[in-house]
Amino acid sequence: MRLLLDTHVFVWATTLTSSSSPKADEALADPANEIFVSAVSAYEIEYKRARAPDLQKMPFDLDDAVRLQGLVWLPMTAAHGAVAARLPPHHRDPWDRILVAQAMLEGLQLVTLDQKLPRYGVPILW
Repeated sequence: MRLLLDTHVFVWATTLTSSSSPKADEALADPANEIFVSAVSAYEIEYKRARAPDLQKMPFDLDDAVRLQGLVWLPMTAAHGAVAARLPPHHRDPWDRILVAQAMLEGLQLVTLDQKLPRYGVPILW
């Protein structure tokens, strides 16, 4: 499987402060799966870090956090931004909208607890 982690899943996996569903945990532990973290998640984490205690537990060097977990950064492209901006307004969070667009365009399954994101028709793993 090719998976894209929602920011909260990346945070939980990095800080071990919570866990995903058993199905998601199994997929994240499977070395055969290719698991991506969006560059947009780095922006979201740093933007919110000072106000969110759970994000303050994240390592300062997010590159190390990604590398040590065997994950891969997914850059944001102009196409991702354009598709995200054109999505119906099911969800107002710009970071989540970009993750949805990335999952759609890159053929990724989105690992998320967010109940609104399945409305976009993107494959969800939880």
